Amino acid sequence: MQSEEIRKRFLEFFKKRGHSVIPSASLVPENDPTVLFNTAGMQPLVPYLQGREHPEGRRLVNVQKCLRTVDIEDIGDATHATFFEMLGNWSLGDYFKAEAIAWSYELLTDKKEGFGLDPSRLYVTVYAGDGKVAKDEEAARLWQEVGVAKNRIYYLGADANWWPNVKGQDTWTGPTGPSSEMFYDLTPNGLGDMSHEEFLRADKEQKIVEIWNDVFMTYQKKEGVVTGELTQKNVDTGSGLERMAMVLQNKNNIFDTDLMMPLMLKIKEIAGNKYEEKPGRIVVDHIKASIFMISDGVLPSNTDRGYVLRKLLRRAKYYFNSLGGENHHLGLFVECVTSIYKDIYTELENKKIEISEIILKEETSFVSNLSFGQKFLDKIITTEKHISGENAFLLFSTYGYPFELIVDVARENDIEIDTQDFFKRKKVHQELSKAGAVKKFSGGLADTSNQSLKYHTATHLLHQALRDVLGDSIEQKGSNITPERLRFDFSYSQKLSEEEKQKVESIVNDKIKSNLPVQKIVLPKAQAEQINARQLFVEKYGNTVSIYFIGSSLEEAYSKEFCGGPHVKQTGELGLFKITKEEAVASGIRRIKAVLI
Repeated sequence: MQSEEIRKRFLEFFKKRGHSVIPSASLVPENDPTVLFNTAGMQPLVPYLQGREHPEGRRLVNVQKCLRTVDIEDIGDATHATFFEMLGNWSLGDYFKAEAIAWSYELLTDKKEGFGLDPSRLYVTVYAGDGKVAKDEEAARLWQEVGVAKNRIYYLGADANWWPNVKGQDTWTGPTGPSSEMFYDLTPNGLGDMSHEEFLRADKEQKIVEIWNDVFMTYQKKEGVVTGELTQKNVDTGSGLERMAMVLQNKNNIFDTDLMMPLMLKIKEIAGNKYEEKPGRIVVDHIKASIFMISDGVLPSNTDRGYVLRKLLRRAKYYFNSLGGENHHLGLFVECVTSIYKDIYTELENKKIEISEIILKEETSFVSNLSFGQKFLDKIITTEKHISGENAFLLFSTYGYPFELIVDVARENDIEIDTQDFFKRKKVHQELSKAGAVKKFSGGLADTSNQSLKYHTATHLLHQALRDVLGDSIEQKGSNITPERLRFDFSYSQKLSEEEKQKVESIVNDKIKSNLPVQKIVLPKAQAEQINARQLFVEKYGNTVSIYFIGSSLEEAYSKEFCGGPHVKQTGELGLFKITKEEAVASGIRRIKAVLI
C-alpha cells in the first residue's frame, strides 16, 4: 500500500466517523515562543485541547508535518526520522477510551476500510500507574474486548506510556495523560507470544515497531506536576506515516519505502562503490528535513530554528562528501523530494528554486568553514602531536567540524585524540542545551498572558503599517512573541531609513490612540479570501477560518488577517509602541523588534 493510499484510507476512515479533515500546520509554530518546531500532531491544537472551541467541531483528523531532533543520534537505524508526518485524530471532549481503542484496532486490522494488518502480529502497551495515577486497567480491558489477547498487553511506566514524556526533566505545563501504544511484529516468521522481558528486548532490537499511540488526555500539569483533571477529557492519537508505510510495504526500514526510496537511489547512484548504508541514510534524512524546513520559512543561522537547519545541512554535506559527493550539490535532492510530495505539499514545487539556492549558499559556506577548521587542525597536529578534548570540541562546536572527521584525521596522522574528554565536554554542552530547551518548552505551547495578547495585537498593526509605508509587496516571514517584546520578520530588500521607521511607529500609535475594537468572525475560507483578509502563505487553512479585524466594521477595518487569536479587545489597551531594533536576518528578509511602553 503506497503512502498516498495510506493517507487517503486514514482520513476517510475517520471522516466516516464524524471527524472534520483539517490541513497540516507549518513546521514553525505560529506566534509560539515556547517551541522551535511542531514535534507532534497535537501541538497546533493545544488551545482546543484545553477548552477553546474549534471552528471545525469536536472531532478532527489530519496528517501533520513534524520535526524532531532529539533522536538525531539514532538517525540511520530502521525507524527514526528527523522530518516525519503524523497521522492523527482527536476528540475534543467528545468520545474517549472505548471509541478510540475500538477504532484504532479496526483501522489497523480491517481489510476493507483499514490497513488489513495481521492481528496475530499486534502487541499493546498501557500505563502501569505510579501511585498517584492508577494503573490503566480500563484500557487493558477494552483492548481485550476488541480482540487483543491478555498476554499481548504489557504495562509500562511513564517513560513509555505517559504523554508528554520529557525524560529526566518533566516540566511540562498543559494537558497530559496516560497513553496506550500499538506495536507490530516485523520478523519473517512471527515472534508469537512473549514475556514482558522478551517484549522489551524485541522492541530494543527493532524486531517490533511502534505504529500507533492513543493518548487519553485526562489531567492538567503545571511545571511537571499533575494539578487536577481537565474540564474536558480528550483523545489525541498519532501514527507515524513513515513507519506505517514500512509495515504496509513489507519493508524492514523506513528508507526502503516510497517516501524515501527515490532519494536513496539517487545517493547510491552518486556514491557507487563508496556507498555505506548509515551515512547514506543520514544524508537522505537530513536533506529531506532541511528542504521542508526551508519551505516553511526557516533560514540557516546561528540561533534557534536556523541553527537546527544549519546543523542538519552541515551534517548532510559532510556525510555526502564521505560518499563521493564532493563535486555534487545537496540541492539535487530538491527535485526528488518535490516529486514525492507534489500532490500533497504544493508549496515545495513553487519554492524549489529558492530552496536550492539557500542550500547551495549554506553548503558553500560550510565548505569554507571546513577549510578554516582544517588549518586549525593541521596546526594542532604539528605543534601538539595530539588532539586534546578541548581542541576537539572547539573544532566540533565552533567550526562545525564533524567529530568523525577529527577521528579520521587523528588516525591518518597516527596521533591520539582524547575522546573521553571530548564526550565529557559534549555531554555538558548537551545538558545545558536540553535544560534551555526544556525551560523553553515548560511554559506550555502558547503564552496567553495579557501582555502577550497585547504584543500579538500590536503585530497585526505593525504588519499593516509596514505595508502602508513600504508597499503591498511586504509579506510576513515569521514572528515571535514573549511578554517582554515582539519580533516580526518580513520580506524587504533594504534597510529601513529612520524616517520610514518613524512613520511606521506613528501609524501604529495612531491606531492605538484611536482605541479601535479588535473583533473576530468565522467564515468559510472562500468567503474570507474574497474580503481580502491577509493570510500566511506557508500555512494551510481548513474550510472554515477565523478572521481577526481591527476597526469598527469589517468593511472599514484597518487590518484583517487569518488568525487563531487570541487578542485584546481594544487597541487602546496596548500603550505606546516603540521600535527598538531593525536588522537583516537573511537575504531579502528584515526583522523588527519592538516593545510596548
